[in-house]
Order: sequence, then C-alpha cells, then structure tokens
Amino acid sequence: MQNLDPEQYVERLAQLDFSVDLFRDALDLAAADVRNCTDFDAPAMRGFTFWSRTNRYLAEALDPEGWQRTSRDSILRMIHPSMSHAVTAISAKGGVGDLNAKVRSKNPKGAAMARMVERNGQFALLSHDEVLYGRELDQIPTWCLLYEWDKGVISAELSLPIKMNGMFVDEWQERIPLWLPDLGDPGSDITLLDDPGDGSGPDVVVELLGG
Repeated sequence: MQNLDPEQYVERLAQLDFSVDLFRDALDLAAADVRNCTDFDAPAMRGFTFWSRTNRYLAEALDPEGWQRTSRDSILRMIHPSMSHAVTAISAKGGVGDLNAKVRSKNPKGAAMARMVERNGQFALLSHDEVLYGRELDQIPTWCLLYEWDKGVISAELSLPIKMNGMFVDEWQERIPLWLPDLGDPGSDITLLDDPGDGSGPDVVVELLGG
C-alpha cells in the first residue's frame, strides 16, 4: 500500500472509517491547547498535553460513531465498532509523512506497547471479514497516528506497527501519509513526553527543554 497517489490514500483512509479532516482537526485543536502552556508549566507539559489532547479529540469525534474508548496500560485507543481495528496517537521521529524515509516512535515504549505491536504483526494481514467480534483487546490491530514537530511545522501519518526493536516502534506493515494544511506553530517541541509509561516495562526517558 506504498507510493499511491493522494486520492488512493484518501480512499484507504475511508476503508478504515477515517479521514484526513479527522486527524487534521485533532492535531489542530491539540496544537491550540499547547499554545496555552507557559514557561511556568512543567518542562514536559507541552509534549504530554499534545499527546493527551490529540487522543482526546480523536475520541470525541469517533465516539458518536460508535467507537469505544480504552486507556488500558496508558495506551489511549479508540476501537472501531466492528472490533476490526483501533487507533492511537503517538509522537514520532524521522521522516514522518515521507515514505522514502524511515520513521520510529520518538519516545521509548514499554511492555504493553510491545505486546500490542507483536499482536499487530500476527493479525495485520487479516481481512475485515475475517476479524471476529469480541476479540481480546491485545488482538485488535492498532493503527498509530504518528506526529512530528520540526521547525514549526507539524507532520503526520497513519501507520500500522508490526515490530519493535529495543524500546522503539520502528517497523510498519503499512504507512499512509497525511497531507495537512499549516496547523500553526505550537511554539515548542511537542514530543518531549507522549505517555506516562505503562508501569510494566523499562523506565521512560524524558528529554528536558534546554535553558
């Protein structure tokens, strides 16, 4: 599903009951919230706020459509009504939105994410009709809305992870770039901390702002 034209990517999103507008709006609202942070907030507040609010706005948009929310293991997911797939937002590093470049999760992930990604690798090739209703949560393929802030610009893609190497998610079954309008500069790095850790894996490394 790589190197398609933009219209085909839009069609692929529609097959998953997503749209570019859904992700644009969630990221745009989260960026606006980050701008309300000040230097009197904790150093990692902007990154944590962007992660939390992006997932919140995805949830608020999808909930009326019958999607279910879960925050188990501190992975904020919305699950499709058919139980065929789920989505979560995390920060990323590398060529986000550029299929010719490698991309990985920005921050280290713990055991819960590793289990989820491993399950993705086992079930990612199932068709929609082959997916059974009522599966265990870890058996539901979970797509990641990957976002990156670089020089005042937010880039994003929707990708299906299938493998972690070490503490980072860096192998993907499918990547769908998202062409976003200028969302405005949130004013600082939004990827300093994108989750509180699942409590069952290694310690999360927190990068602090300089100055």
